[in-house]
Amino acid sequence: MIEKEVIVIGGGAAGLFCAIEAGKRGRKVVVLEHADRIGKKISISGGGRCNFTNLNTSPDNFISANPHFCKSALARYTPTDFVSLIEKHGIPYHEKKLGQLFCDGSSHAIIEMLLTEAREAGVEIRCGSLVRNVSSSPGSSADGSPLNFTVETEKDFFKSESLVVATGGLSIAPLGATDFGYRLARQFGLTIVEPWPALVPFTLSRDSLRQLGPLSGISLDALVSCDGRQFRENILITHRGLSGPAILQISSYWRPTLSITINLLPELEALDLLTEHENKEITLANFLSQFLPRRFVLAWCALNFPSQPLKRYTPHELAEIARKLNQWEIVPTGTEGYRKAEVTAGGISTTELSSQTMAVRKVAGLYFIGEVVDVTGQLGGFNFQWAWASGYAAGQSV
Repeated sequence: MIEKEVIVIGGGAAGLFCAIEAGKRGRKVVVLEHADRIGKKISISGGGRCNFTNLNTSPDNFISANPHFCKSALARYTPTDFVSLIEKHGIPYHEKKLGQLFCDGSSHAIIEMLLTEAREAGVEIRCGSLVRNVSSSPGSSADGSPLNFTVETEKDFFKSESLVVATGGLSIAPLGATDFGYRLARQFGLTIVEPWPALVPFTLSRDSLRQLGPLSGISLDALVSCDGRQFRENILITHRGLSGPAILQISSYWRPTLSITINLLPELEALDLLTEHENKEITLANFLSQFLPRRFVLAWCALNFPSQPLKRYTPHELAEIARKLNQWEIVPTGTEGYRKAEVTAGGISTTELSSQTMAVRKVAGLYFIGEVVDVTGQLGGFNFQWAWASGYAAGQSV
């Protein structure tokens, strides 16, 4: 039986950061990671350069059944705080756009930084440690401190006063994603907001794909809206449907049967544009090719309006064309699911947790942090900032 003061299950961003902060306080900490190495999701993030935070982070960048829950943790550990840590370790970085910060080099610099910090804080990290069972019962160590939790792995038994669950969500199963955190929460009688894949590409109907599928790889600037939210970034046509930053952003707010609205000319009033040229011989496809990729225009016209000279359209038809250019409605058939989702939305209900410490209110010594909690960031470094902030909050308390 190995006795520790804090056990952290999960060696991702949130788990490591919590362990480091607890270790700095002199706590005896072990991190149990079931994979063969820590930080697998960190290593692939941001195209391998790790979009480690966003300077513009605010509670508005997060989705939760309780939008106020994240405020405390985000206020106590800010992007500026993490940037200071990056600079302390001499990691070069840059702002790409919209406050998104990336490493100049590889994301492995972030992993090495966390490993260094963990080593200096006296944190023990055990990879290849698959947790088989967790139980809770009163007990005490040789020095009289309480030991509330017993954690069984394939190789060892651990006892601890505090247990932190930082097991992430269901996204990107090849990296080792599991439902362990949700199962453990149910074991302790906690409420869970039904998880769903977020920041994920859409799939389209067979008819839509017949026209758009051959355009796979074409990207265009657009304003995408759904359920009162809108994002202005690129959309990308794929062989299965739609992707790109604007689509990934809006996917977190989409639910089955809802339509998404795409403004293909976000800086232009399409009706004014068409009316101005309504007596011209130029065809609709040739006219729109001045503003949008020609291959896309031909497919879009085939899907919506047969292309003919502008002068042949009635005013009503021109108004309908303009509406579809500025408000092209599509009902996705679904998403590409957890396999392609960057994060998992939903999770452990925030009603179960303290917003200041991430501690479970009705189970002393138990904490949930990071992606497994019902707090999900938008695209652009916000989910990493939640990992650092929630890990920091728990690390000050465990």
